[in-house]
Amino acid sequence: MQSLSAGVEKLLPLMPAGVALHNGRGLHGGSTAEHALGLILAAQRDLPQWVADQGAGRWEPHFTRFLADARVTIVGYGSIGAALERRLLACEADVVRVARRARPEEGVHAVADLRALLPETDIVVLVLPENPHTVGRFGAGELAALPDGALVVNVGRGRTLDTGALLAETRPGRLRAALDVTDPEPLPAGHPLRHAPGVLLIPHVAGGSAAFRPRAERLIVEQVRRFAAGEPLHHLFPRD
Repeated sequence: MQSLSAGVEKLLPLMPAGVALHNGRGLHGGSTAEHALGLILAAQRDLPQWVADQGAGRWEPHFTRFLADARVTIVGYGSIGAALERRLLACEADVVRVARRARPEEGVHAVADLRALLPETDIVVLVLPENPHTVGRFGAGELAALPDGALVVNVGRGRTLDTGALLAETRPGRLRAALDVTDPEPLPAGHPLRHAPGVLLIPHVAGGSAAFRPRAERLIVEQVRRFAAGEPLHHLFPRD
């Protein structure tokens, strides 16, 4: 079975025993990283406010936050995280890598160290897949550890971020958020997160771009070639 998405949590319950599952790791990396960078820049430079001012006929310039010199902690550092890091470094940001397990040789911290890293974080980006280890992983404790004014970005899966805890921090304006994914999803029209100050919501489109189809076609062709030649296929997803 070949999936064209990196996240396969919906496929796993349908998979018969003995069937190999290969995901689409890397197909959405550039698009999602680009989208995450766009969310960060939009939030840091107050683009939603400028758009609202344009529609209202206002001209009220003010200084904004910045990305250069900001410390950005990427939680779920994999192929998408690495693609985002390259873009952040070009913007002169300071990047901290966090994954499930520490990889000291790559400068990657373990998620167990996250609470200690967050007080010095200006922007945290969640790129987590959904599995039993990650649902609700970023909750009230992690949000409380962030400094005032920090930005929470989620381009992974909505259920990895505790919506109630996020509301408790964004409603009074202590934290900000830029979300491509939410819990629940789609977010109901009257959901209070839609009206929380400093929250930017996008309807789960980070991986969708014109680059996807040609990249997916190249992967499928290569996988079929490998299968026909008896070679190992790319991106085997562990079933344990």
